Amino acid sequence: MTDHPRKGTVAAPGSPGFALHTLGWRAFQDLCAAVLREVWAQSVHTFADSNDGGRDGAFYGTWQQPPDPIGVQDVPDGPFVLQCKHTKKADTTLAPSDLDDEFAKVQALVERGLCGSYVLLTNARVSGTSEATIRRRLLDAGVAYPLVLDGQWICDTIATRQRLRTFVPRVYGLGDLSQILDERAYNQAQALLGYLRDELATFVVTDAYRRAVQAVQEHGFVLLLGEPGIGKSVIAETLAMTALDAWGCLTVKAPDAGGLIRHWNPHETNQFFWIDDAFGSVRHERHLTDDWTRRMREVMTAVRSGAKVVLTSRDYIYRDARRYLKESTYPLLHEQRVVVDAAQLSPEERRQILYNHIKLGDQPREIRSSMKYHLHEAADADPFYPEAARRLGLQAFTHRLQLNSRGIADFMARPSDFLREVYDGLEPDEKTALALTYQAGECLPSPLNLDSAQHDVVTRMGGSIAGVSRALQTLTGTFLRLGSPPGENATTGWSFRHPTLQEGFAAFLATDPNLIKIFLSGQNWRTILPRIDCDTGDQAGTLLRVPPSLYSRVVELLQIADQETRANLAGQMIWHEFLASRCSNEFLTLYTQAQPDAVIRMTWFTSFLNVIDEPRVLARLQQADLIEPAHHQLIVERVTKLAVESPDAGWTWLPEWKVLLSGTEREQLLSHVKLQLPSRFGKILQDWRSNYNPDEADPQTHFEELEIELNKYQDVFAEDADAVSAIEHALEKMNEAILTIDDELVPQGPHASAPHGHSTLPDAPYERNIFDDVDDD
Repeated sequence: MTDHPRKGTVAAPGSPGFALHTLGWRAFQDLCAAVLREVWAQSVHTFADSNDGGRDGAFYGTWQQPPDPIGVQDVPDGPFVLQCKHTKKADTTLAPSDLDDEFAKVQALVERGLCGSYVLLTNARVSGTSEATIRRRLLDAGVAYPLVLDGQWICDTIATRQRLRTFVPRVYGLGDLSQILDERAYNQAQALLGYLRDELATFVVTDAYRRAVQAVQEHGFVLLLGEPGIGKSVIAETLAMTALDAWGCLTVKAPDAGGLIRHWNPHETNQFFWIDDAFGSVRHERHLTDDWTRRMREVMTAVRSGAKVVLTSRDYIYRDARRYLKESTYPLLHEQRVVVDAAQLSPEERRQILYNHIKLGDQPREIRSSMKYHLHEAADADPFYPEAARRLGLQAFTHRLQLNSRGIADFMARPSDFLREVYDGLEPDEKTALALTYQAGECLPSPLNLDSAQHDVVTRMGGSIAGVSRALQTLTGTFLRLGSPPGENATTGWSFRHPTLQEGFAAFLATDPNLIKIFLSGQNWRTILPRIDCDTGDQAGTLLRVPPSLYSRVVELLQIADQETRANLAGQMIWHEFLASRCSNEFLTLYTQAQPDAVIRMTWFTSFLNVIDEPRVLARLQQADLIEPAHHQLIVERVTKLAVESPDAGWTWLPEWKVLLSGTEREQLLSHVKLQLPSRFGKILQDWRSNYNPDEADPQTHFEELEIELNKYQDVFAEDADAVSAIEHALEKMNEAILTIDDELVPQGPHASAPHGHSTLPDAPYERNIFDDVDDD
């Protein structure tokens, strides 16, 4: 192999530079692997954080000489090992002594035939003398073809490779973009960076991002779905920055389909449009969906002409909107080939996201040191919200955080609870500033020019105009964002930095009855309904009682909730619980008048009766004398069916069924179960068996609920020997089915005891925790 020219040994005037020292060790390792994958077109595999055997990355197979090798010539066949050395200090020079441990590992790899060529990549400088020494020691260790690439080589490579930047978008925030973008794109990029700098600094390339890039490249269109706080908008925003560079697009942030068409220029072949919350921000807004339906052909014409379009939507909103979209106009949407679930994060991606937010937050070193031993567990929170990870890295949100595993895990799993405590501890001017921003909706214009309603908010919250102005500046960066997204006619001002911060503040407002009207003006029923009651009686634990004069607004919220949760049982529980336990007869009457079909839909309840909530609501409506005879007949028919087919014995003991069923109806239902359950149990058991998934539970656990229901029936029929005998026989059949499944799961053959999974290298080093340098400054 001929010696390659050492490009970047000395940075020439104007030579690009990226602040690679600000990356973590794992992020730098991923960048190095991306260099080999994207620049040299080799199949580089990055080893996990443990058991890498001294290899941070490796290529196996025959080296395919790349068309533009960038200083790498005549690399021979054989295993190719990549080693990364990262330093947190800027302008550091790598010395051969820094690699003493690596030289010993290299020799072991060579002896085992795992290393023919060895590439060392570092973000540090490497002098000519040091490179010669490193190469000589690698040759002495048995490496046939050593290669040393320093930080400037990496920076030059980033600057000259658009595709590399596409898959490592964090570099946009690490260097001087004027060196890689033309003037028009540079001006837009500067505006974007002002809006996105913090997001880019902590951005992690996830599989969802890669699939979004692929969808945009191949089809010009992608729809990003996920819960609030999961990172949809950050992916869309990062794609916008990538579009400026890698695809030569000019970027427009449009409010809706109409805005996209207004800004589309048929003579501009490369335009990038991103539309957040395309079908509604916190609920499905039918008029937005209708607009997309009417204009879908025009949108697709723009896409076919070269435009690239990225939409985001909360998953539950899209489920409701989808039935109204004419997907036949764009079949790929129907086929889900351009739909990406942003919530699908691997354990490694979660840890890197959490690492970035803790490392780049403002927590003091001693706090990060206390946190780091608990961050692996925090990254396993389910669901995992990148926005919660961001807050964990900021002092403003963690004043009362307990620095132990439980405290940090609770913070990640229940971010809204901690957020409420944070708001409670703010100063009056800070609370007032947030209230004004919340009331303003999309954006509180800057400079402040308050109207009479806003002055009323200031008075109610106990703030002052001067104090609010100062507070807005203080809160910017943590709670608020100042600026305007790219796009024409965008308003400059303050908005909540994340939708969940806005929704959390709505929950906080509910603690102050004087601000109830501000609170009820919000659109998010998920945060409103759990914190109010519409009952004029005394009830413990009520945070905010709504007077009858505002009942109609709460009815509107319930209608929104009904629409958004038709296929979401978890969401339904919020408003079902509200109707069942915190509503007066007066309110329920108003609700059933406004929403008569909701009562009918509640009669379509499913098993298991002990965990669903529709019967509780129906029982409360029965007590208010609001269940019509036709509704009651549907309830009886439904529970009669479930009592046998599931089977479900909940109706025999749950209190709501003592309200819903008369004594006569209960006796008739018992007779029906006694007659039908024994004869139909074979089919019931077959259904339970076919629903068993060995990846989710063991057989005993899977059949546990069936056993519980049968035992409950056995208790009910305790005085009926024939019924008890029939149920005992059913239990025996169930146990036989469990044993049969157990036998099927036992591994067979001479290697039955061999564990599954990959073997580890005998000399594998100790596991390196991704968080081990999170407290380094």
